[in-house]
Amino acid sequence: MSNCTVESCKVETSDGVKLHTRVFKPKDEEAKEIENLGVVLVHPYSILGGCQGLLRGIAAGLAERGYKAVTFDMRGAGKSSGRASLTGFAEIKDVIAVCKWVCENLSVHRILLVGSSAGAPIAGSSVDLIEQVVGYVSLGYPFGLAASILFGRHHKAILHSPKPKLFVMGTRDGFTSVKQLQNKLKSAAGRVESHLIEGVSHFEMEGPAYDAQMVNLILHFISSL
Repeated sequence: MSNCTVESCKVETSDGVKLHTRVFKPKDEEAKEIENLGVVLVHPYSILGGCQGLLRGIAAGLAERGYKAVTFDMRGAGKSSGRASLTGFAEIKDVIAVCKWVCENLSVHRILLVGSSAGAPIAGSSVDLIEQVVGYVSLGYPFGLAASILFGRHHKAILHSPKPKLFVMGTRDGFTSVKQLQNKLKSAAGRVESHLIEGVSHFEMEGPAYDAQMVNLILHFISSL
């Protein structure tokens, strides 16, 4: 964390929820100023203990490479107020509020949205509701049949979005098989990429051992936007 700074703040949503937010900034702020691009990361399922701390390593890694990265606890998680929803639709307001705050306060004109696990469908449903979002990265999108009971209604939004998207998944993901991912992406609009990590499970990929690999994949995707 030596090459970045971390600041905490509160961001208020349109329905009055206060979100505990952390901003990871490069120490050399001018390094990527030409990009005017920030990364907003959306954490895994709050109801199963998901919180912004799970994305700290990726956010710090992005900041150390010159990008402003923002994590936040969605409603009902961590130090944020409000109550988590089962299906993640209320949380779309959280993503919109944080992206708006980022644009207004961090001199950012373009946003890459990154969603991890259940954060991926929530972020995916937000992509076309935020003009400044120029791309989307999913880390372990739960496309499988069981997870679709909760998150199935989110699928259409990201698959129909014309914005560039990257889906990263372990080949042993317990929520989605490689075949299920490939079948879903066949119907996707716009530019779609996928990256499979051989032999890795869903929760393994969420762990800190893979943070550096996630950072590199995200940076490579940013370079193509």
